[in-house]
Amino acid sequence: MKKQILTFVFCTLSLISFAQEVTTYYFIRHAEKLRIDKTDKNPNLNFNGYKRAEAWKNVFSNIPFDAIYSTDYNRTKLTAKPIANSKNLPILLYNPKTMYSEVFQNNTKGKTVLVVGHSNTTNVFVNKILGIQKYDEINDNNNSNLYIVTISNGKSSSILLKIN
Repeated sequence: MKKQILTFVFCTLSLISFAQEVTTYYFIRHAEKLRIDKTDKNPNLNFNGYKRAEAWKNVFSNIPFDAIYSTDYNRTKLTAKPIANSKNLPILLYNPKTMYSEVFQNNTKGKTVLVVGHSNTTNVFVNKILGIQKYDEINDNNNSNLYIVTISNGKSSSILLKIN
């Protein structure tokens, strides 16, 4: 009986070691920003932007995020804030110039992560993970793209959804 139990435990542990580690990234662009002052490089969200940020919270209500990342701009942090608050998670900052660094990869490996970026960085980040030029820059009037990237067993895949 002991031998059968030990065999069962060994087999179970062996199967666990072969289990795939899955990393899932959700990417969104910041919500609609104020466009009153063209010289303002760090605007807040406008009324529709705040509404969209709340809507994103609802979209992600059943996603068990391990981490939420944002660039260090008001519009991205304000977009991430309702989601982070609902998940009791801090907003971690990342530099879009060094996106998908080795440190970021190690910190997010095997986790479910939200990344909030910009029209000219979100697609670049996604493409960098995929290792191919799949997605173009987001149109300036488009704040509704949701990119989902999954890495499993060393292979990446993605899907682009439009959430209005």
